[in-house]
Amino acid sequence: MGQGWRRWVRYGYGLVLALAAGGLIVAAGDWAERRELGVQGLALRQAAEATTLGLQGMVARHNHLPYVVARHPDVLALLRDPARPGLAGHLNRYLADLQTTTGAVALFVVDRAGVALAASNAALPGSFVGQDYRRRPYVEDALAGRRGVFYGLGLTTGIPGLFIAEPVRAGAQIVGVVVVKIGLDSLEAAWARSPAPAVLQDARGIVFLSSVPGWRYQSERPLEAEDLDWLARHSQYGERRRFALLPWRTAPVALGAGPGGFVLRTPLDGRERAFLALATPIPELGWRLVVSSDLGAVREARREAQAMAALLAALVLLGVLYWRLREKRYAEQQQARDELERRVEERTRDLQEAHAFRKAMEDSLLVGMRARDPEGKIIYVNPALCEMVGYTQDELLGLKPPYPYWHPEDFDKHMRESDDALQGRARPHGFESRIRHRDGHDVITMVYTAPLIDARGAHRGWMSSVVDITAQKQAEARQREQERQLQRSARLASVGEMASTLAHELNQPLMAISNFAVAARAMAGMPGGPAVEMLASALDEIVEQSARASEIVKRVRAFINPKRRVYEEIAPESLVSHAVGLLQGELQRHGIALQIVLAPGLPRVRGDHVLLEQVLVNLIQNAIQAMQATPATPATQRGLEIRALQLESGVEIRVADRGPGIAEAVREQLFSPFFSTKSDGLGLGLSICRSILEAHGGRISVANRAAGGAEFICLLPASSPALTPALNEEIPKL
Repeated sequence: MGQGWRRWVRYGYGLVLALAAGGLIVAAGDWAERRELGVQGLALRQAAEATTLGLQGMVARHNHLPYVVARHPDVLALLRDPARPGLAGHLNRYLADLQTTTGAVALFVVDRAGVALAASNAALPGSFVGQDYRRRPYVEDALAGRRGVFYGLGLTTGIPGLFIAEPVRAGAQIVGVVVVKIGLDSLEAAWARSPAPAVLQDARGIVFLSSVPGWRYQSERPLEAEDLDWLARHSQYGERRRFALLPWRTAPVALGAGPGGFVLRTPLDGRERAFLALATPIPELGWRLVVSSDLGAVREARREAQAMAALLAALVLLGVLYWRLREKRYAEQQQARDELERRVEERTRDLQEAHAFRKAMEDSLLVGMRARDPEGKIIYVNPALCEMVGYTQDELLGLKPPYPYWHPEDFDKHMRESDDALQGRARPHGFESRIRHRDGHDVITMVYTAPLIDARGAHRGWMSSVVDITAQKQAEARQREQERQLQRSARLASVGEMASTLAHELNQPLMAISNFAVAARAMAGMPGGPAVEMLASALDEIVEQSARASEIVKRVRAFINPKRRVYEEIAPESLVSHAVGLLQGELQRHGIALQIVLAPGLPRVRGDHVLLEQVLVNLIQNAIQAMQATPATPATQRGLEIRALQLESGVEIRVADRGPGIAEAVREQLFSPFFSTKSDGLGLGLSICRSILEAHGGRISVANRAAGGAEFICLLPASSPALTPALNEEIPKL
């Protein structure tokens, strides 16, 4: 009894310890998660602030333009007298020059009626001049005396942009509006390189700028009828009348200090993705910025945030030390300096600011920078190069060749290129170099080297810029592989189409041979002279159809190879009579009345008699099958009409039937290869007809007749130097 109790006590202690350890692990995990979310939130807020500052900077660079242009005397003169000769052209050139200089998308001047009188793109297609912008909100605001700011699709070009409008005043009266259009494409392009989504939304929650193209012009919430009416009336997003909901599922989350954090779950790149997101309002523009980071990269975000905090602390400390040193120096020189010392101090300050500005520029570059003395010792590297090779600045400074990031397989090549650069023999257009990152992966770079000259003009060494082209090389390799696959697919498709063409064209003579052979077998058992004569006639037909099949193979081979083609002068009457003669029995069997109308004096055409005859045979057979497939049409009303007319451009042959006609839904695809309205059709007949006619410089079209049925129209050029096509021109594929 005592041992059992002690055993249960030990089990209880173990259970309590296990529960305590589990609770500690859970608590530690919760604490770490909250801490990492705070770090991630700080990074997101920094990204949002940087993007907001960038947006404000883009607007600020062009903010003064409408105000300046509105006060140009030519603008006021044009608004007062639009018909004044030469004034609009002069102002158009001024606006075009100003647009090129400032980098704005467009500048234009609008009168009180909302009509553009002058624009920077007046000399280009899609000019704004003469367009009505009265319904645009920025024009309404400016005409009311307010500064107008509006983002939307252009009424004329359909290209989105930010419009800033300024009223043009003549005394106390507003006589017009000056508008500048700014593009935000650079911001969206920068977002596209980021692995995490970022979007800009307007006051209604509609996404108008996004790193994910599929989210553009989708709304976070259902829009009210009043909002939809306003958007349609002002054409903010073109002709769109419906705005789908964003595929977002959100849940609020605390991302450190400040509101706006949430978890965003959405399908992206074919799979469900989860992001930490932060929404930041931009009140002066009425927008909301949403930036995000991958929820699965919390540990990496924590390391980056810690490194950023350490760097920020170091920068603050250096800034404080520098400020104290500057204040001390200023206090020491305050009493004894004279005019000369003031100038020296100002010059020193300018040089310091220039140096700081240059260093900030070098540190912000994505291109790696490396400076070496004449002996090859590294004396400077920027952060981009350190990130490219995986070594810190302290590890690289002072090193001489060989450097640790040289690729072991290209060691001799690296040594030759380094010697050439140090001896001034570097290639002016740079050279490609493969290096090895510290973690073991290869990096493909382009290296450009130039002399390093100090302020006194002395040669201090060599400066190299290193550009990472790994992604470009990978993209080029993928493109080459895709091109090889496309070429292979094209070759297979050509072989398949050629085989299908031969099968389709040989079907008719082979069927005829089969029918005549069956008739000959039946006649062979019949006694008497007439049966012998009919047997001989059937055998002659078999020989003729065999020759026709051979001729079709020969002509199709010549059709594929232009050098084998033999064209001749052909009378259109001969084409029609031969085609009808081949199908006379089938026309009689189906009880189809045939009407042939040939205009007198038809000119001859130049081409291949067998191929052109085959076009008419295909069209006549299609007409027979169309009328046969219409049981509601009595046999007495089945008729086929063939007409040949002379036009200025050549000879037109029309084949018309009394069938059901051609449905509008299939008319566009009727001449496409392998498209057929018949369950057992190959879909090659009309495609072959079109290819044959185009090879002869002609064309084919189809129309429905008012009285019912379809009419196919073949146009062939007359046989004359002006109308005969080049015989050796490459034939389009069937």
